Amino acid sequence: MTYSRIIVSLGLVAVLSACSNSASDEDKSHESAAPASSSPGTSAPATEAAPAPAPAPAPEDIRATAASVLMPPATSYEDAKAKLEAGVGGIFIPSWADPGLLEEEGRNINALRAELGRDFEVAIDFEGGRVQRFSEILGQYPSAQQMAAENSPEQVEQLAGDVGKRLMDYGINVDFAPVLDVDGDGLEVVGDRAFSTDPAQAGDYGAAFARGLDAAGVKAVFKHFPGHGRASGDTHLAEAITPPLEELENHEFIPFRDAIPAAPNAALMMGHLAVPGLGDGQTPASILPEAYGLAREALQYDGTIYTDDIGGMAAISDSLPLADAVITSLAAGADMPLWSTEADINAVIDAVVGAVDEGRLAPDRLGDAARHVHDGDSD
Repeated sequence: MTYSRIIVSLGLVAVLSACSNSASDEDKSHESAAPASSSPGTSAPATEAAPAPAPAPAPEDIRATAASVLMPPATSYEDAKAKLEAGVGGIFIPSWADPGLLEEEGRNINALRAELGRDFEVAIDFEGGRVQRFSEILGQYPSAQQMAAENSPEQVEQLAGDVGKRLMDYGINVDFAPVLDVDGDGLEVVGDRAFSTDPAQAGDYGAAFARGLDAAGVKAVFKHFPGHGRASGDTHLAEAITPPLEELENHEFIPFRDAIPAAPNAALMMGHLAVPGLGDGQTPASILPEAYGLAREALQYDGTIYTDDIGGMAAISDSLPLADAVITSLAAGADMPLWSTEADINAVIDAVVGAVDEGRLAPDRLGDAARHVHDGDSD
């Protein structure tokens, strides 16, 4: 289905498609633990011209379009159904969700798809190791570090294919994995979640994992750009600052530059990391226009960019209420803001619509987010 057809149909019905320290700490947040110019000195490969910006949605379609680019948490069948009926483009399953959403016959994700009569994104954090939610249902898999130590990239691709098949069996079609952070400086939030301390190896294994998921029908999501491995701390707990931009270019960016063309169907997650030399050097990348510009231009990436959890991670939640964080991230360049904390979904959608009405969120930016989220839908 083309983007233009989506915008037309949004007036009638929302078209829905489709990191962390210890597991206990992760459960207090998104669990994804779970980038307006090219960076200086980064030489981007020659590519075709970027697609023209998507048209702004018609005024009567603003609310449906706004809802369709949001990914709130879903903790039960009723909760998921209500949010999807409100028009959201996807749901995220946190570790405290009712297991019945996965396994209770007639009240699980597969049943929900049948009841609603359409598809939608269902996302989870499932990296292996200490970040694999509902492993008692979905299975146990080694950490990224162990995968790389014991297997070739080809074997990791096969292993990820097994992960993807298990996720698909339970209706999950988006995995916030693999981690492309380069392990360094002993930062616990990364550690064995990274494939390697070597940037090139991290990229090779990350791309292999993503291809394995993709072969099973699951969208992989590379995280956490612009790179969390040598940050000053854990963004779940407080603000975190990376080394200067010029250092990232020759270290943290390498896995992303290598893996994106090697696994072109994977998406990208923007972390909450402040980067000296990028923008004001203090604002987290997830709400910083220059960070999204960096991803689009320096990485030559034109797919969906999710935020890391903007509701349950202190690097954002300490300074921005949820609705403001959603609006700010969309305005900066995010395509699909993600959060794990409970909130009135209609109030969040209303806030996004209000931001468009007030001129704080440009309609064409919202349209461009919808294009990135929905491109690739099929009839």
